[in-house]
Amino acid sequence: MARENILVVEDEADILELIRYNLAREGYRVIPVTSGEKVLDAVRRGKPHLIVLDLMLPGMDGFEVCRQLKQDPQSRAIPVVILTARSEDADMVAGLELGADDYITKPFSPRVLIARIRTVLRRQVQAPAASDTILRFRDLEINPGRHEVLVKSKPVELTFTEFRILQTLANRPGWVFSREQIVDAVRGEDYAVTERSVDVQIVGLRKKLGTHSDWIETVRGVGYRFVEG
Repeated sequence: MARENILVVEDEADILELIRYNLAREGYRVIPVTSGEKVLDAVRRGKPHLIVLDLMLPGMDGFEVCRQLKQDPQSRAIPVVILTARSEDADMVAGLELGADDYITKPFSPRVLIARIRTVLRRQVQAPAASDTILRFRDLEINPGRHEVLVKSKPVELTFTEFRILQTLANRPGWVFSREQIVDAVRGEDYAVTERSVDVQIVGLRKKLGTHSDWIETVRGVGYRFVEG
């Protein structure tokens, strides 16, 4: 039986209770929060393993909450699953670029939500088991053991997904990976994903790599590959 702490940020009482009931039935301990302003304090007190975050909150909205979570050293490693009625591509892109690990739109199936939460938590557990071999390409260094990327000895802050994509591509320079292969390597075969979401992650990764962005090359009609510059 699961015993992880799940922080649920949702201002609608009926939806909050629906999520709480279904998560509690699966053995999770639920920490309910109804406003964005209370999230960081709740994180420090409850030490959650994962956060389910609504975007349309009174006062501080979910985007700003996610931004603050990913900027705070105490909370940046906590995975975030966005659950929202906002279904526009632009909102999904914005959420993922801020570092969210998944994006689910309302109305939603509690079974799907739980499955997605399990997948994200499983990745968190499995991540330390990945190869600890440090990858070096001139002034770019990828350290899987420390989940760290350095460019000219300066750290680059990447989300879990961005890091795993970079690690996957850099492990086999010159090898072309399809979007489906990238998803399998990063998320697992049971993860429902669109080509668009892979492209969004690549855009964010390139932006953070700065002068090394061209080391991730688009192979038109196929996918992506890592090409040392």
